[in-house]
Amino acid sequence: MEYVTAAPDPRSEAAAPARSGRRSLAVALLFGALGAAVALLASRQRWAEGTATVAGGTFPLTAKGSDVTGVPAALAIVGLAALVAVFAVRRAGRIAVAALLALSGAGIVVAALVSASDSTALDEKAAQASGDTSATVAALSHTGWPYAAAVGGLLILLAGLLALRFGGRWPAMSGRYERGTDRPRRSARPVDPERPEEIWKALDRGEDPTGV
Repeated sequence: MEYVTAAPDPRSEAAAPARSGRRSLAVALLFGALGAAVALLASRQRWAEGTATVAGGTFPLTAKGSDVTGVPAALAIVGLAALVAVFAVRRAGRIAVAALLALSGAGIVVAALVSASDSTALDEKAAQASGDTSATVAALSHTGWPYAAAVGGLLILLAGLLALRFGGRWPAMSGRYERGTDRPRRSARPVDPERPEEIWKALDRGEDPTGV
């Protein structure tokens, strides 16, 4: 008895990379947008708090993420711009933009983790409040928002890695928006020599109305 093995459908094989490209594109867009939103939100929240001694009493101090470091918010904006720019370039340009996207996420992670226990911003506020340049913050405590910013940076980093791995399968901006791309020119319509207005229009267009 002979068995017949069904040949794989070439259409299904060709559609597999397209499906994986669409899935990776959707995940990268989700990770990039969500990561930037989280990093920006976390930068506006309270990262640290403490007290300063003023006139024999205690004065409460707080520091937002933007007071501690402006790196996460700035790199989140860079990451968003890179996420959009991925679709405007191709080949080597897309690889470069995807690398920038990944580096933006990595920079956010490093900056947030390094600043999670930083007291410089509150020390400066304690010196201003007490009028003593050598004063430092007391009862220092930190919130979890720096780590939330690091999570946002990690999502942007993953989006960049997806763009580096699967970006070649993603769609690009239409060719008509690319510099140097010429639109196909329509062939000139024959000019009727018995209609002077058509002759003048042909001359205005730089065409030879005689058709020679």
